[in-house]
Amino acid sequence: MQTKKDLLKWYDEDYCLKIVKQDGLMIQYVKNQTDQICLEAVKQYGETLEYVSNQTEKICLEAVKQNGLALLYVKNKTRNICSEALNQNIETIKYIDIKKFPELYEKYLFIIK
Repeated sequence: MQTKKDLLKWYDEDYCLKIVKQDGLMIQYVKNQTDQICLEAVKQYGETLEYVSNQTEKICLEAVKQNGLALLYVKNKTRNICSEALNQNIETIKYIDIKKFPELYEKYLFIIK
């Protein structure tokens, strides 16, 4: 059984930063997700973006740089984020809207064929 002290540690920024540097998936338990904590989590494991409540461009870019497939969890897919994801993993093309970014499809089409 968790004590009140055990639960309160998930509100402590220093504790949470240390934990997500070791295991990015722990971000899902962090109660106060600062940009710094989120950045460290996605640098450690890109797909933890799924648990990031406030996705900034910078956080999303770091996530797809670590693992292009994190694009699946990006709420606001910009050209820059999609391009970075493609540079990391060509398979991410299936998560990009061809109507929104046709130039990305044209650029990477020759690689797929």
